[in-house]
Amino acid sequence: MRTVTITALRQTTYPDLSDKYELPLETPCEMTVGSVYRVTEPVRPEGFCESAWETLLPFVERLLRGEGRFYGDWMKNPYSAMLSCNDGFRPVSFYLESEEK
Repeated sequence: MRTVTITALRQTTYPDLSDKYELPLETPCEMTVGSVYRVTEPVRPEGFCESAWETLLPFVERLLRGEGRFYGDWMKNPYSAMLSCNDGFRPVSFYLESEEK
């Protein structure tokens, strides 16, 4: 069985863009840097941002199938990926890594 570990590594914020374009939000991004999620099937983990999951899902699915080498020799570990969610105001960077148990 394969497991994909998803780690939230970094969040960047662009307050100038938020001030200029974004309506105020009561609860902007709730992802916490350092959070780790482990999945064995392509189902969004509890507490994981729905929008971020939509971005990561195609990679999670491929890693769960044992695929890798996204975009050629992009990553040192061919069964991993470094991706960011699609929030243009406060993107979170995630490290995905597959391992067989």
